[in-house]
Amino acid sequence: MTSQPSSTKRQKREDYRNAHKDDGLTELPKKKFYRQRAHANPFSDHQLIYPASPSLMDWASYYPAYIAPSTEPAFSSDIAKTHTRPLSKDVTVADIGCGFGGLLVALAPKLPDGLLIGMEIRTQVTEFVQDRIKALRNQNANSGLYQNIACLRANTMKFLPNFFKKAQLTKIFLCFPDPHFKARKHKARIVSLTLNSEYAFVMKPGGIVYTITDVEDLHEWMVKHFEEHPSFERVNKEEEAMDECVKTMMVETEEGKKVERNDGEKFVACFRRLEDPPWP
Repeated sequence: MTSQPSSTKRQKREDYRNAHKDDGLTELPKKKFYRQRAHANPFSDHQLIYPASPSLMDWASYYPAYIAPSTEPAFSSDIAKTHTRPLSKDVTVADIGCGFGGLLVALAPKLPDGLLIGMEIRTQVTEFVQDRIKALRNQNANSGLYQNIACLRANTMKFLPNFFKKAQLTKIFLCFPDPHFKARKHKARIVSLTLNSEYAFVMKPGGIVYTITDVEDLHEWMVKHFEEHPSFERVNKEEEAMDECVKTMMVETEEGKKVERNDGEKFVACFRRLEDPPWP
């Protein structure tokens, strides 16, 4: 028995995804039509679209239920093309490398007062999460559930400060990031002294960075680099165990479920953003 030609499978995937462009669709998307490599090279040119600065980011298309009432007079079509519609509140939670969106979906009802954004570099995976959220919103149109989550394609290792202003975020999730086992690849890890400084810039003092992995070496690397950074301190185990977000992170990500099926171990560490010292 011969397998289907790759071109036929590719066409089926495209046809399926195109059918899910219907804004009124309530059927959840199927992962098999959105498959892509597990990881992407963050140093490649991915032809991404990103704002030149946070003030130019139009979040309205991602959170239409939270568009602030307009007090401005009507503006011309030329201005409208670049006009950013303000939201009634800021995005305050980022799931970096959100994968297929399991954590986002699980956190939506647990953090009803926050706006959560999933940031994913892989094109088809981003599309899956967007279609998933759209279907969930349609399924819960009467309750308004899932209006507070969204997903966009982004390379946060390059462009995180383009999306968020200083001290905007209260929570950042780094769940099962690419371990980049080879020493020459460690520069591509999502945690480093430089990147931690960017996390510190966009995080509000008192905010928490949540990390989880099934690779002990990567866990130790993340702990070392966060503990060595002057803007962070590790959250103690007692507080960590009481945090509902930690409990959710442990069981709701797709990678976490895979680790459980394989009887693997999960390593968790959380870090609090400290207050900046006063200027001398």
